[in-house]
Amino acid sequence: MKPINIFILTRIEDEYDQMRLERQMSLRNRFLKVKEWEMKGLRTFSDRICGVMENGTSLEFFYSFTMPKLGKEFDLLRIGSDSIVNIELKSGNVSDEAIKKQLDHNRYYLATLDRAIYSYTYISETDRLVRLSGGGRLIETSWDELAVTLNKQQDIYEGHIEELFREDRYLISPLTDPLRFLRGDYFLTAQQKDIRNLILKDVLEKPGVIRKRVSVHGFTGLPGTGKTILLYDIAMQLSASARVCVLHFGSHEKELEHLDERLKRVDFYYCSGDSLLDLKDEYRALLIDEGHRLSASNLKDVMGIAKTGDIPVIISYDREDPIAYEERNHDGSELIESIEGFHGYKLTNRIRLNSELSSFISGLMYPEGSHRRDFSSVSLAWASDDEQADMIIKDHISQGYVYIYDDGMQIYEDCGDTGTMSVRELGIEVNEATCREFDRVVMLIDESFAYDEKGYLRSASGINNAGTSLAGMTDVAGTDTTEYSVVRNLFHGLSRGKDRIAIVVKNNKAVFGRILTILQGRPDQKKRVT
Repeated sequence: MKPINIFILTRIEDEYDQMRLERQMSLRNRFLKVKEWEMKGLRTFSDRICGVMENGTSLEFFYSFTMPKLGKEFDLLRIGSDSIVNIELKSGNVSDEAIKKQLDHNRYYLATLDRAIYSYTYISETDRLVRLSGGGRLIETSWDELAVTLNKQQDIYEGHIEELFREDRYLISPLTDPLRFLRGDYFLTAQQKDIRNLILKDVLEKPGVIRKRVSVHGFTGLPGTGKTILLYDIAMQLSASARVCVLHFGSHEKELEHLDERLKRVDFYYCSGDSLLDLKDEYRALLIDEGHRLSASNLKDVMGIAKTGDIPVIISYDREDPIAYEERNHDGSELIESIEGFHGYKLTNRIRLNSELSSFISGLMYPEGSHRRDFSSVSLAWASDDEQADMIIKDHISQGYVYIYDDGMQIYEDCGDTGTMSVRELGIEVNEATCREFDRVVMLIDESFAYDEKGYLRSASGINNAGTSLAGMTDVAGTDTTEYSVVRNLFHGLSRGKDRIAIVVKNNKAVFGRILTILQGRPDQKKRVT
């Protein structure tokens, strides 16, 4: 989306023509529906600024911009290399408190660009112009003062505004970006805030006071929905007036040590799936990350601690709906949801993954899960043997891809010096990739994978928790009863990618053909256009 000339736009009376011209100027991917009073206010603003600026008729602003993923909207933005001017438009009378709250909120989001921010609100009904001072006070101001601010801006940005608000500026993981988390340099989506507020409303007796009562809240969602940052944000909220702790069942022991050292308000504990939970200190709330890894004995320990101290328990855990039931981890998630009085919430917005990659990964696990055919951010390659797979993966690594490998997939002793083992040192093991994000990810699918009769992707390597056979699968021999699933690891590994993913299929024509169908459809399904 590009900036538009608001003078030119507001000279048009016809609403339909306004919509078409606005889209032509802004290059946004949809028509912008603007209410009549909004356009009148914009026209009045344009007239007033033109009255005090010689170049007022040529001023361009980003109009009605919404930040990707977060849904935060700005009426007018003018962005220079040194400063940002934000102007909010109101039609009728609005309280100073509401104006200040909005401008404060806007300034918080714009701070990621690291430039001076000038914040204004114009109320067209009363012809009132106010600004937010550097000290956070609302001040009456003049059009001449606004004109001076606009004229002082340098090197006005005329490109697509989305390039300035890339997701990695404001969507972080507290485990991989601990310093930004500790500074509070992160944002939550509207859905995350809603869930947080519902939990805090039940957990807090009044602001700053945790209710002395056992309650269990949990939120789930697919990878990339922001469960970890939401849990840690809730921990920060609760720790403002009481001691709380976070139990992490993932693979980031060093990162937790760093957070524990820097953040004295919250105690962080690294836990394994079979460890005995014996907390030496008393806490007013217990929070659990990666709760789907909980064992029955873990959960018994957790509930024992909660009942002893009359404290709330808040859990984040994964849902793996696109994966075959037999391949999922059923220990933690089903145990959590079976707790008496459990309050559950579901995150549905994929804030880390773009919709294209999300749709493809779901379709890879279960072809019916994909509802699109344009997968320009997905790459597919064929390798006949380990040597070719090694070469292709190395080529992707040279292009900036992170190779995520799974020890459970391959028997590395059989690969030789030219096989998969030679690229492992250049990659990262799938469990180490938990809670992390990478711009580009490449992974391998070997001969052990196949689709079962229901259309789910399965593998004979470390089959599943239930130890059931893979009836209906082709080109796969043998079964296993270990609690390990390379399908789950493939799903979670690919979900670490933010911009692009690549899959190297080694000597597996059936799966390679199915992926091609997901990406391109079948040739006989495409109709010729004449």
